[in-house]
Amino acid sequence: MEFRLEAEAAGSNARAGVITTDHGEIPTPIFMPVGTVGSVKGVHAHELRNDIDAKIILGNTYHLYLRPGLDVLRKAGGLHKFNSWDRPILTDSGGFQVFSLASNRKLKEEGAWFRSHIDGSKHLFTPEGVVDIERAIGADIMMALDECPPGTSDYDYAKKSLGLTQRWLERGWKRYRETEGLYGYSQAYFPIVQGCVYPDLRREAAKHVAGLGADGNAIGGLAVGEPTEKMYEMIEIVNEILPTDKPRYLMGVGTPANILEAIDRGVDMMDCVMPTRNGRNGMIFTRHGIINLKNKKWAEDFSPLDPGGPTGIDEEYSKAYLRHLFTSHELLGMQIASIHNLAFYLWLVREARKHILAGDFKSWKEEMVINVTRRL
Repeated sequence: MEFRLEAEAAGSNARAGVITTDHGEIPTPIFMPVGTVGSVKGVHAHELRNDIDAKIILGNTYHLYLRPGLDVLRKAGGLHKFNSWDRPILTDSGGFQVFSLASNRKLKEEGAWFRSHIDGSKHLFTPEGVVDIERAIGADIMMALDECPPGTSDYDYAKKSLGLTQRWLERGWKRYRETEGLYGYSQAYFPIVQGCVYPDLRREAAKHVAGLGADGNAIGGLAVGEPTEKMYEMIEIVNEILPTDKPRYLMGVGTPANILEAIDRGVDMMDCVMPTRNGRNGMIFTRHGIINLKNKKWAEDFSPLDPGGPTGIDEEYSKAYLRHLFTSHELLGMQIASIHNLAFYLWLVREARKHILAGDFKSWKEEMVINVTRRL
């Protein structure tokens, strides 16, 4: 994997670049749709390519390990062939899912023991084992196994947690460097900066991660219960240390405003389930604000979802029709909303990139944050 920095915004830490993988190029900043079990919920691969123009999608190690399982993925030739996606894929390590199981997992030095949410069977994720699993899945970018402490963790817990994450990282990094991909293309490995909301822990973690010299680096453990301004503060602290010639991935964030603020602070890659999850519940993100389609005010609004929006679907369906689909519990409504929201998110980062290259990102971003947080 290679990363080429193309421009830096005036008066901002925002950057535009290009990540090159064996499955294609990814212009940054980029938003990555979440395809947890190998599919972006309710969205076909051709829609991801043509309507949304997603350059990279995510898969989740925890879910894919449990179902369909590694034997199926190996026989298929990896996730790209299994789900008919010929562009880049990133896999989360599954750590967040394991640690969210709470009562059904135990953290030990060797790794994380957990019980499957499907059948209750017992499993162990080790740093080395997760590398092997991600090799079998075949993602272009693999994430290190880490512990993601809650945003409300006290200092002692956060420090202990970070120590475990760092020791796991050393083991995972060693395994990554000792092994090769299974399907004839290269795979990158991103360490994850943890440390909760404590500046000294975040700095320690960022220095440790930067010292490995990996192809890219991630910032984890944010948007997990801490105040938004604290999240922005941690991003700034970490990005002062992470190398500028490597892509920076902010994991699991967030709203359109969060994404713009993260880009402003030097983040290159982001993902979140919000466009599809909120879309399935009737929330539509537009260039002019947020629409809750379940509100009666839209029942006779025959105007397009987002006039002149980023995809043809915005002009094809009215607010009134989409609201009708939701009140009728029609699956098509969830599909249309998911496609629209993902297209909007991808449009947003493309516009951010355009304004970084043009030199007016900061003023554009300040206006856009106001627009995208407005409730319509």
